[in-house]
Amino acid sequence: MKIIAVTACPTGIAHTYMAAAKLSSVGRELGHDMEVETQGAMGIENELQRDRISKADVVIFAADIAIENEERFSGKRIVRVPIRDVLKDARRVFLKL
Repeated sequence: MKIIAVTACPTGIAHTYMAAAKLSSVGRELGHDMEVETQGAMGIENELQRDRISKADVVIFAADIAIENEERFSGKRIVRVPIRDVLKDARRVFLKL
């Protein structure tokens, strides 16, 4: 499955990047084609491009704040989870897909 994700937390430091790393590693372990955009203190990093978004089967928003430029994902299946769910048990997040 082609999965893209966006991670974002209020301070945009540790949890944003920890969640991105967990989603990437667990997603790949489960055999998914994964790409993660982070929205942290440094702004948007690894920004998901339109072609990648259009090819995605599902989008995971692991965020405790609003996602910037969320309209880019219009029409896609979106699964929203709090950051803590990813940090606690990322595999369980993938079961929601």
